Amino acid sequence: MAKKARQRISYVLALANSPGGHRLGVNGLAVDSENSILYSGGRDGAICAWNLNLDLKNQPFTEKSFESPSNPPSDSSPKTQTNTTFRAQTQAHTHWVNDIVLAEGNTALVSASSDLTVRVWRPLSDESEAPQTIGQHADYVKCLATPNPQADWVASGGLDRKICLWDLNGAGKKLEIEVGDEEKSDKGSVYALSVCRSILASGGPESIVRLWDPRSGRRVTKFVGHTDNIRDILINESGDTVMTASSDQTVKVWSVTAGRCMHTLTMHNDSVWALYSDDPQLGIFYSSDRSGLVVKTDVRGTLGEVDEGLSLAVAQENEGVTKIIACGDHIWTATSSSSINRWGDVDTGAEIQLSDGYRHHRASSATSKPRQLSLNAETEQLSKGIPASAVLRISNTASFPAPLARDPDSLTTFSGFSGLRKGSEIIMDPDIGVIVPIHTLPEETIEGQHGLVKHKLLNDRRRALTLDTAGDVLLWDLLECIPIKSFGKRHLEDVEPEVNTLEAVAPWCSIDTRTGRLAVVLEEYNCFDAEMYADELLLEEPVEFRDDQRINLGKWILRHIFSKLIDEMIKRDEIYRKELNESVKQAPASQRPNAPTSIHIPTSPITSWQENSGLTPRANGNHIPVLTPGMGIGVATPAPMSVLPGVPEDGAPLDKPITQVSRDSAEKTGDYFSNTPVTTEASKPTAIPSEFHDEKVPKSPADLDKESNGKDTNTFFGKKLRMGMPFGSKKLGRSASTNTEKPVVIDEKIEDGSESSENGEKEKEVDDNFFGIIQKIRNDYDKALSENPAHQVESAITPSLPNETPVLKPPPMTTVIIQEETSGGSADLYRGTVETVGEDANLIEKRAPMWLGDLLLRNKIPFKEPVKVSFILQPWQDLLPSIAGPDGNARLNANRMLRVKKILAYVAERIEIAPAEPDPNALKPEEFLELYCYEQKLPITMTLATLRAHVWKGGADVMLYYKSNGRRSIPYEKKPPEPPTGEPAVISAPTT
Repeated sequence: MAKKARQRISYVLALANSPGGHRLGVNGLAVDSENSILYSGGRDGAICAWNLNLDLKNQPFTEKSFESPSNPPSDSSPKTQTNTTFRAQTQAHTHWVNDIVLAEGNTALVSASSDLTVRVWRPLSDESEAPQTIGQHADYVKCLATPNPQADWVASGGLDRKICLWDLNGAGKKLEIEVGDEEKSDKGSVYALSVCRSILASGGPESIVRLWDPRSGRRVTKFVGHTDNIRDILINESGDTVMTASSDQTVKVWSVTAGRCMHTLTMHNDSVWALYSDDPQLGIFYSSDRSGLVVKTDVRGTLGEVDEGLSLAVAQENEGVTKIIACGDHIWTATSSSSINRWGDVDTGAEIQLSDGYRHHRASSATSKPRQLSLNAETEQLSKGIPASAVLRISNTASFPAPLARDPDSLTTFSGFSGLRKGSEIIMDPDIGVIVPIHTLPEETIEGQHGLVKHKLLNDRRRALTLDTAGDVLLWDLLECIPIKSFGKRHLEDVEPEVNTLEAVAPWCSIDTRTGRLAVVLEEYNCFDAEMYADELLLEEPVEFRDDQRINLGKWILRHIFSKLIDEMIKRDEIYRKELNESVKQAPASQRPNAPTSIHIPTSPITSWQENSGLTPRANGNHIPVLTPGMGIGVATPAPMSVLPGVPEDGAPLDKPITQVSRDSAEKTGDYFSNTPVTTEASKPTAIPSEFHDEKVPKSPADLDKESNGKDTNTFFGKKLRMGMPFGSKKLGRSASTNTEKPVVIDEKIEDGSESSENGEKEKEVDDNFFGIIQKIRNDYDKALSENPAHQVESAITPSLPNETPVLKPPPMTTVIIQEETSGGSADLYRGTVETVGEDANLIEKRAPMWLGDLLLRNKIPFKEPVKVSFILQPWQDLLPSIAGPDGNARLNANRMLRVKKILAYVAERIEIAPAEPDPNALKPEEFLELYCYEQKLPITMTLATLRAHVWKGGADVMLYYKSNGRRSIPYEKKPPEPPTGEPAVISAPTT
């Protein structure tokens, strides 16, 4: 049976309610011209719909002037007459949206994401359904393409080096194409796609354009010529021309019939990131680059002489433009900002403001006549013409504008263009200054929201700091799932020292802000590793805790983000048991009329029935009082112990951590201190486990008492030591290389198989998911009924109680995600909210991991050996008795969560004889003893983990010293040093 992929649970903390809009950069744009709707897909995983309130149906260019230094826009500009409004938003993905396209007559919006999925959203549908997954890749999905807006299929390409064709009506994958030649290039990732009816083109980091037949998936040909990553592709309607944009700063035009590159366009001086055209023959197309330059190029009527085309710098963004789209007389650009800008398009049929020679060249060019306007007065040209300073040289072989050498220091570059072009690269006309984009400001900015871009998990691992795109710093509580304090616009590094604490808590979660929100990720292997002391909690409702009780953080939060799921499971369990119990009631009722006859009948048949008649009721009678309570204990009692087996909640013992064998044997003795004498060789780091195998054979309780160095073990710690001994639970001498996860498998087999199969019956197989736990519970019900039909079934669902997981109230809109690891990342199995997990119980049953069901329904967590810290405990300057044994060994170990207070209690027990009658008013050990490390007094609430990480800061055994603070006298007769031969011994007086 194949190993199941590892699953994880994530929850995403909700940000403050705000108007719609993206929180991070925008990667995808699409326009529905019929309904005047703009769609955008962002790095926050969201897809937004915007009402443009524009007439985009065959709208001609408006008669308005262009913004230029010689003709600034008037205040009455028509661009302020319409405003884009928010329409709808859906959280389609849990990672970046990399591309979006419209299909099926603009009714289906398809999105591709780094969460490995391709999803379709139908925003115009009356039913507000969430986006549905239509396909999945093995790695990030980078691009989408569809042959036309009416198509019912879409092509996707990803980093898994595959192109997939997906049916939009639920038929799944239509075709899969493996990209790359026989050598299987590692650079075969697909970053760009375009498709028409007869041809599909792809490109990526290998710098090769590959053509495919979209009907059969066969390789048609490939184009080689680019020298860097291919970022975008266009194909004309007939499928005989391909246009590609590359990070090598060029746009190439390829002929499919000729099989070669026809033109190389060099109007950009930076990596070209995006192309767009709605012209079937690509006569007009738009391009954008990493510097933020937006270019419109018109090659209509050039009769194949593309060098005679016109290329204009339309606009300049502040950041690289990742996506560009045009409709009507407007252009929309997407960048790494959460806002979207709308710019005015430029009618390339207008006459341009140039020197006489250039104007005559354009007028005399037969190829430019389709765009040419009649020459009017110079003033009309200035008011309606295109500034010559915006004209770009379309290619290195273009005859205009002619490149001229000039002194770069003699001119200053346009402010928005500053730093983006080198002086020698700016294309000049003798009568033109530097290149100045036609539009210096957008017509409108569709404002986005502020998302989180940076985070820092604090030492207590319960709080985190975040920085958003506005520069504000927030402090979050990861358990309450809410922001608890805002620090305004400050540097996160400056705030951290103000709120951080001196703690060392085991890693139990990871956090990220990749979608602009704070996400907390829990993995099975470590989410139950961290604990905190209950007395550190600030609760609204008081809860009684045991002394030094610890709360498991992972268990705590999971219990409450899935609380509605637990409620639903309990309701279903009640219905299931009610049906079972009804059948129990009906069975005796049907037999009752025959009961008197059945009593008299056994006297006449065979004697063997008479012999067995006494056995049967006796077996049933024994089953009710004996086995049923035993079963209840077997299910419920071990549950708390599985938190940290052998580690009581109220403390942890000090054991001798010399080798793997000694650790295993020490862990068997419970988690209170033991100071078993060891040989000098045993205390060396180089000790071999086999050296102690014979010495540390299984001991009797009497042997354990002897190991206590003659101390009276009939004390608090001594009792705990004996009570915690799970004799025979494990083998001694286990190899040091033994995997710590093996006990989990063994425990499950014992629990699921041999414990419930004493008569040799094979345990029923269950699903390896959340529902598998429900099957186990129901199998127990069935077995209980088969063994005792007269006994009604009691619920076996035992969620943790408030004294173990105090009440938390995470916001209802907190997102809950269940994911599965794949070779290329994490695939989403389920996504809902704290409010909806109960409604989605059927889906969660199938897709959630079994360990989550065990935790929520049976309060069990996977077994894991507790991590211990080794240390040496000695009296300060020998002013108090030593706790070391006769051999002088004072090396101990204990659970990393043990507090200084417990170590002092252990010291007090060792250096003083317990009184026959305890004094209720006596000082506690922490009130008259102190513990030091590096001459630093340690707080009584500090744990060994914190001490080792922040005070000791070393890899060797921690050195600790205890001494009295003088509040209580401690009788101690200090032993004198051995006198030289012939000299009398001097006995010192007792000191305190």
